[in-house]
Amino acid sequence: MAKKILKIREKTIFDGIFTKYVLKSLFYIWFKCAGWKVTKSSPEGAGVAIAAPHTSNWDFFYALGAAVLQDIKIYFSIKDSWCRVPVVGHFVMWLGAMPIDRGSKGAGQVNQIKNFVKSQKNKRVFFLFTPEGTRGNVGKWKTGFYHVAQGCGIPIFLAKVDYRKKESGVFHSFQITDNKENDVMSIQESYKSVYGKFPTKQFPEYLGPLPKFSDAEARIMKAMYSFKGVATLVEIAAKTKKKELSAAMLDFLIEKGILEKVVSANAEREPSYRLTFAGKGCLLHMYPTLAPK
Repeated sequence: MAKKILKIREKTIFDGIFTKYVLKSLFYIWFKCAGWKVTKSSPEGAGVAIAAPHTSNWDFFYALGAAVLQDIKIYFSIKDSWCRVPVVGHFVMWLGAMPIDRGSKGAGQVNQIKNFVKSQKNKRVFFLFTPEGTRGNVGKWKTGFYHVAQGCGIPIFLAKVDYRKKESGVFHSFQITDNKENDVMSIQESYKSVYGKFPTKQFPEYLGPLPKFSDAEARIMKAMYSFKGVATLVEIAAKTKKKELSAAMLDFLIEKGILEKVVSANAEREPSYRLTFAGKGCLLHMYPTLAPK
């Protein structure tokens, strides 16, 4: 007899009275007493949420607290064999487990999520992934989250648990482009300023807190993000509506590692500028959404 294909459960712990009132109150008190806060950004609709860095089991509770306080439903992947265990299976699916059967007869993860999103009618639902895959040291991310977002046509919500700032939640809603490598590198750069509980274990490596930028610098960075590739001083000035934009300001951003100068082989041509991956990473923290390049 063929196994019954398990589907994502619509009603979970996040829909019950216990979570909406009791658990929400407990998390509110806990965050208040511990000095923690949730991020200001709280995207609407459905998305693939990546939680990083992941260096401690405490990450889950802070992430859960942010979700409960912002009325967000979370789903996480698990082998469907766990969901078939009597009692245990019913419980984990009630917690928000997504049963994944990797066999040829099972419904694919992308199709499961895509169909579920359609049924939710723009409700706030996050499908959680941990790209590091473990709390131990790793040298690269697993990028399954990107393929799911791409296949389902939904954004990637960049979530964090920052132990230095005592802040948990989503800080950016990332719209993927047609360049996976650049997208992933930009996202990873944004996590280099997030402080995990055990920063020596996190990937990518923690490099320090987010630098401070003036309003003018932020506008330049945002303008650069909208350009495809490179832009000249004149083009940047026009985009930022800053007629007196000087090369000195751009050189200052180059010193910070935010911009890089692209010199043409033709000495008579005006030099162009490009936003670095480090600059893109900073920018993702500064704006909750950005138009893709």
